[in-house]
Amino acid sequence: MTITTSFIVYPEGDIQEIPHNLRVNQVVDINGFPLKLPTGSTKMIAFRVFRVSSEEKTGEVNNFHYLELLNTSELREYRNPFPQ
Repeated sequence: MTITTSFIVYPEGDIQEIPHNLRVNQVVDINGFPLKLPTGSTKMIAFRVFRVSSEEKTGEVNNFHYLELLNTSELREYRNPFPQ
C-alpha cells in the first residue's frame, strides 16, 4: 500500500499539506486551492505553480508543488475585463 501526500511550498520555504495535486502554471489562492479564472479583481494574494517534484520512499510518495507570488501586473492578465 502506498500513501500519497501533496504539499505546497511557499516562496519563503514554508510547507503546507493540501488534499489535492496541482499542475504547473496553475493559479492558486493562499491555501493552495485553484482560482476560478478570470478573476474579478487584482486585489488578492495569488500564486502560480512553477515546479512540481515527487519524493518516493518505501510506502509513500510526497508531491511538492512550488509556488511563486504573482504581482498586480501578472494578476491583471487573469482579470475579467467585463465584470458582472
